[in-house]
Amino acid sequence: MTGRQLFDAGAIRALDRRTVFVRVVERPTLVLGSTQNPDIVDPAALARHGVELVGRRSGGGAVLLEPGRAVWLDTWVPRADRLWSDDVTRSSSWVGSWWAESLGDRRLDVHRGPPMASRWSDLICFAGVVSGEVVLADRKLVGIAQWRTRTGALTHSLAYVGTAWGRVAELLGIGTPDVATELAASTATLPDVAVTDPVRLVATLIEHLPDPESWERGT
Repeated sequence: MTGRQLFDAGAIRALDRRTVFVRVVERPTLVLGSTQNPDIVDPAALARHGVELVGRRSGGGAVLLEPGRAVWLDTWVPRADRLWSDDVTRSSSWVGSWWAESLGDRRLDVHRGPPMASRWSDLICFAGVVSGEVVLADRKLVGIAQWRTRTGALTHSLAYVGTAWGRVAELLGIGTPDVATELAASTATLPDVAVTDPVRLVATLIEHLPDPESWERGT
């Protein structure tokens, strides 16, 4: 993979209580899924835009994170916890339902069916939809990815305040205007559901966790 990983796997695996992490980045960061080869990335574009490249242990496509441009929370559920499920689909569905309830927009749906693929979904996370993710009229709003171990499951969940799809395409070497237009048309951002205060949204998400007092806050 890349030189740096998104999180300390050993520290996560050792947690014995359900834990929520509110994540931020200090610089633009392109995160590759566990099966993606760094060769898919254009190194000149990384340097040109000052983007760091990291890897994550969960599957799925690449995600561009920029300071202040996303709301990103991770949840860790130990295997002994009642939220744990051996069913991968069910394990992610509660996360999608949690986001949809917190956002409070009746137009939102949690996708329950088979994956909705596109020509770029193997490459870019938000170019496709999988079970448990939140959609607004089939436009992906909340992306979800899981890392499951013998001791528990870490689930990444993220919604964009906004993102530059042209830059994402450029970083991945597919930077043509039609690609950026296609990606923008198939995705939704938080302003589309009238969320103008990301800090308040984070607080609302914490408040709406299942049995909220039972969660530890990770760092």
